[in-house]
This record gives sequence, C-alpha cells and structure tokens, in this order.
Amino acid sequence: MEKFMNQEEIQKRVSESLTEKTYIVMQAHINGSGRLFGGQLLAWIDELAGIVGMRHSGGNVITASIDNLQFKHGAHLNDIVVLVGRVTYVGNSSMEVRIDTYVENKKGTRHPINRAYFVMVALDENEQPKKVPRLKIETVEQQAEWDAAIKRHTLRKQRKAEGY
Repeated sequence: MEKFMNQEEIQKRVSESLTEKTYIVMQAHINGSGRLFGGQLLAWIDELAGIVGMRHSGGNVITASIDNLQFKHGAHLNDIVVLVGRVTYVGNSSMEVRIDTYVENKKGTRHPINRAYFVMVALDENEQPKKVPRLKIETVEQQAEWDAAIKRHTLRKQRKAEGY
C-alpha cells in the first residue's frame, strides 16, 4: 500500500502524454478488398495507446481491454494515416486512452476513419499494478471526455460482472 501513497498528489496534464504518429499505407498493410487491414490498424492503435500510457504513468503498461473500436471509413494504398492518442480518464493503476485515426490528404486535411478506447494498466518493476498520476482537467472538452469515460468505466464493470 505504501507505493500508492508517494504519488497521490502527482498530476499530469492531458498534453503531457498527447502523442501523434503517422504511417503510409503500403502494400503489406492491404487486405483482400484493397483497404488497410483492420488488424494492422489495431496493432498501430495498440502501440500508440501503449506509448500514451507509458508517457502518463512513467513506466511500463499493458493493454487491459479494448472498450470500443469504431471503423468509420477505410484507408487505401499510399494514404497517409495519422493516429492521435490522449489520456481521457485515470483510475488507480489504469488509464483510458482515446485514439483517433485519420486519413490525411495531400493538402493536410484530416478525415476521421476510426476511434478507439483502450484501457491500459501501469506496472511497477515487479509487473504489479502501480498507481498512476491523477489527470489534470483543464478544458471543457477534457471534462466532457472524463465524464463520458466514467460512464464507459461503469459499463465495463457491469459487463465484467455479467460475464461478457
């Protein structure tokens, strides 16, 4: 319990772990219908969620769950794909990370193609869950995302209790 006491007052801003990563869709990323393979996108999203979680927690993290993954549009060969990740909510050792994925055209305009929410758990040097810094909410948008995350957290707990 002592390891939880040392970091109780530590807070981090959303901007401190905000991460953006860019890819070009190549032939190896294409599925049989000529679009970005969903599994490839999922791997990219999971990687980015891990980076965001590591930046917020200051240590290693694992993926505990994928709460939501919405494929809105596809990406195609030679598209520029941009992923933007941010922490939306923190518990004791867990963090909800939102990843928005866009296709960016040659003029720099981005069009959303996916949104995902991951739950990441911070681990200490013994691979046990460790306390994460509190999240400092600074904007109305961040507060709205926090409030929505609480609802998602409640639904996750309910689904777990019901066995799915």
